[in-house]
Amino acid sequence: MRTWRPFRFKSIHTSIAIAFSSLIVAMTVLLTYNSFRLSEEAVTDNAKTYAEQLVDQVNTNIQTYLDNMVSISTLAMSNGELEKAALPGAAFAPEGRDANEKIGRFFRSVVRSREDIATILFAGENGNIVSDRETVTYKPAEDLQSQDWYRSALEAKGKVVISSSHVEHLFHGEYKWVISISRQLGEPGKRGNGVLMVDLNLNVINNLCRQLELGRRGYVFILDPAGDLIYHPQQQLLYSRLKSESIATLLETKDSSIPLGENGERKIYTIRTNDYGWKVIGVTYPDELVGNKREIRETSILAGIVFLAVALSISVFLSFKLTKPIKRLESLMKKVEKGDFDIRVEVESADEIGKLSRSFNLMIGKIKDLMSQIVEEQEMKRISELKAMQAQIHPHFLYNTLDSIIWMAEMGKMADVVKMTGALAKLFRSSISKGDELVPIEIELEHIRNYLTIQKIRYKNKFTYDIDVDSGILQCKTLKIVLQPLVENAIYHGLKQQAVLGHIAVTGRWEGGTIVLEVSDDGVGMNEDQVRALTERWHRNEEGRGVGLQNVNQRLRLYFGEAFGLEIVSEPEEGTTVTLRIPDIR
Repeated sequence: MRTWRPFRFKSIHTSIAIAFSSLIVAMTVLLTYNSFRLSEEAVTDNAKTYAEQLVDQVNTNIQTYLDNMVSISTLAMSNGELEKAALPGAAFAPEGRDANEKIGRFFRSVVRSREDIATILFAGENGNIVSDRETVTYKPAEDLQSQDWYRSALEAKGKVVISSSHVEHLFHGEYKWVISISRQLGEPGKRGNGVLMVDLNLNVINNLCRQLELGRRGYVFILDPAGDLIYHPQQQLLYSRLKSESIATLLETKDSSIPLGENGERKIYTIRTNDYGWKVIGVTYPDELVGNKREIRETSILAGIVFLAVALSISVFLSFKLTKPIKRLESLMKKVEKGDFDIRVEVESADEIGKLSRSFNLMIGKIKDLMSQIVEEQEMKRISELKAMQAQIHPHFLYNTLDSIIWMAEMGKMADVVKMTGALAKLFRSSISKGDELVPIEIELEHIRNYLTIQKIRYKNKFTYDIDVDSGILQCKTLKIVLQPLVENAIYHGLKQQAVLGHIAVTGRWEGGTIVLEVSDDGVGMNEDQVRALTERWHRNEEGRGVGLQNVNQRLRLYFGEAFGLEIVSEPEEGTTVTLRIPDIR
């Protein structure tokens, strides 16, 4: 199965161009995206910084405003007539009524000078009530003293207390949204005790917060230290639970900017805390912070496309320049394929292409030499095959066989005469018939049986034999008459000289894509030096013992290649095994 490989094309020009283009496209997309993200983050950071500055400004304005109101409260508290109005029975004594009149005029003058003050009121522990109103009906003193602004002031023991936004009801029929600044006069249990309260119109703080622009949907709200809302542009929705804020988280967070999610929508909360514990919180939407996000994206994409077009053009041009020498070399190689071996490439550079050109020139020269060598080897192969054929049926073997036939005829052994004569005829027929170089192993084995039949009759009681070859390789092809020299060598050099009965085994099997044929005998064998000397004579093409084996080895190597041929394994007094290896040809 073919495995997928990137940039594998018929043209190296295409491969280089596509490789360059892929790299350029990847880098362009990465750089464009990175540029867009950096620009977006820079704009977002600037927008967040701007939002933080606006929230800081609002916090400073509210801090200044509260400081002014506290100063007014302190000014009112410094009026000496308050102590007289707080004395027991002051509401009914002439001195108390006179003090009330003076305090009321002072309160009215302060209220007229500040439109953001709704009411200034003093409620004494003695039940005496004084405000900036001339004719008004107060709620009972017990109701006033039970309200939060009064009780918080007593608990603060002289410190300024600023309430959250609430509906104030000091007078019958009057209900206003105010913020109360209250402060205790005197000490509890002592003469002249009471609480001074200044109600501030919520409109002033509303205006301060509404002036802040934090995008199309951004807004500011204020929390007191207890988490109660002082101001929120959608306060009614919060009270009706149609909208929510993460108040608990915001109270625990120090001054910073934090992202929080609400109903799947991301918000950024900018928190600032003033000296009175109020938290001024600006809410911005990240998508609105980058108002020109679309413009940044389009500009980045356009710049990326222009850069990509220029880079791709350069990559195509460079790939053409780089592959031009290779294409020229390719055209010359096609001429070599047609048989023109006189071509030479001009080496124009010292780079890899130049080295390749020099190697190409060397290769063409070596090919010419190899072609001449092949012609010589083919001639040597023909001569070697002729020698091998001549060596197979030696005249001496024919003489001895015929002599044996005559002897058996004289002795009246007509059955053996017929058997040997038939085997000799079949032996000659398989040696010269058809003239094919490759024959099935089955035919080669039939030739060996005939040969062994003749030799066994001649050398009666000298040896036995058996042939055991896997049936699966019988139709595989082998060179003709390659086993007879191996068997002949086993008889003449292995078994003939020993006194005991010998045995020859011919086996064959398939072994990992290779056909293995073996001829083994249990004769006299050879030592390592004899085996080495025999194989060395093969390489030197010397005449002597084993000339038949030498011819067979040469024929196998010339026909099938250097990886095939004969191998000899032998041990003295143990015998010899000659292994023949050929490729699996069916």
